[in-house]
Amino acid sequence: MSGGAHVDLRERGLHAPLRGHVVAGSVLAGVGLVTFIVGFSGSEPARAWHAYLINFLFFLGLTQGGIVFAAIQKVTKAKWGGAIIRFSEAGVAFMPVLLVLFVILFFGREHLFPWIAHPTPVRGNWLTTRWVFARDLFTLLVLSGVSIAFVWYDLKPDLAGARSLVKDWRGKLYDRITNGFTGTPEQVAENDRRIGWLSPLLIVLYAYGMTMIAFDLIMSLAPYWVSTLLGAFFFMGAHLSGLTTLALNMVYWRRQLGLESIIGRQQFHDLGKLVFGFSVFWAYTMFSQVLVIWYGNLPEETAFVFYRLWGAWRPVSILVAILVFLVPFWGLIWVKSKTTPFTFTLFSLVSLAGMWLERYLLVQPSITENGPEFGLTEIGVMLGFLGLYLLAYGAFARAFPMVSPRLAARAAELQH
Repeated sequence: MSGGAHVDLRERGLHAPLRGHVVAGSVLAGVGLVTFIVGFSGSEPARAWHAYLINFLFFLGLTQGGIVFAAIQKVTKAKWGGAIIRFSEAGVAFMPVLLVLFVILFFGREHLFPWIAHPTPVRGNWLTTRWVFARDLFTLLVLSGVSIAFVWYDLKPDLAGARSLVKDWRGKLYDRITNGFTGTPEQVAENDRRIGWLSPLLIVLYAYGMTMIAFDLIMSLAPYWVSTLLGAFFFMGAHLSGLTTLALNMVYWRRQLGLESIIGRQQFHDLGKLVFGFSVFWAYTMFSQVLVIWYGNLPEETAFVFYRLWGAWRPVSILVAILVFLVPFWGLIWVKSKTTPFTFTLFSLVSLAGMWLERYLLVQPSITENGPEFGLTEIGVMLGFLGLYLLAYGAFARAFPMVSPRLAARAAELQH
């Protein structure tokens, strides 16, 4: 990549068009807030809180799962994702929002967790309000802190190079983050060393933390059900959500920033293979979990699965399998469908919709006596979370460059 192209790329990355994020995010967040307030203050407060928990789990997964993609790129020393890595890192701006949303979840606890009204002595002190919310809040704080530190150090070299192009509040922010970083070999080596240990730490904490969240916020909804595989099933599905969200952002920002010359066939193909692979792995973990439960045939284990595979919930389970596995599998098995922006976007949207429905299926049957309910409450709360995500994502793009010229240059080396 030539010096002129390097400067031009930096300029484009600093001036991302954000009007759509701000307008759409504000409108959707407003719709969600009104829907949620009307819901929990009306005749069906539990339904509003159910939708809230489902969307908290879904958006936590796609946000943290996307950041982990960037960490995996560092651990494996991959170069192909350099041009798109910032699109996944931008989700870190939503992590503080998720912390606030988790605290709000505390006020709906009596509508969500059956072990509050009907304690389960067999679980001891593990399922108590104070202990559950304390450890999950701590888990989210640690995940957020390590994620922010990881993105902080990955941003530092790019902010040092762009410092002369910004002023006012962005200039002060860049000075705070760079803290005298000028790009000397010693500084670069030290910065890379910190990223080198933050990356695997984040991946390990992600697996442990998301497993804890799955046990406390999903498994505890059916207090006598046990599955040691649920944690892996949850965080691998979350990573799939992060990959499909990254795919959508890649297509969007490629066009908005005019990045066709640096985001091409290689990025589409490699990211498409990841989405395809994790769709298959999602099906594998689901089958492994169901197979063990079926073979063991223990009443405390089979009830959870049986309730979802027969009766009113069976169509939802079939639809989840179709959207998350069958459609992406047969769609993305072809190279052309992975490297064509339209088809890649289409299959990514289908997979992401399926993952939302899968989170719905994990939560809702355990806490409602009715069959599936889809209405204004579920849609409105989901749109509200989406609006907050867009606003947070837009805030990151307003503050920081959405493209890293140095990482894009490394990716370009693979294409020559």
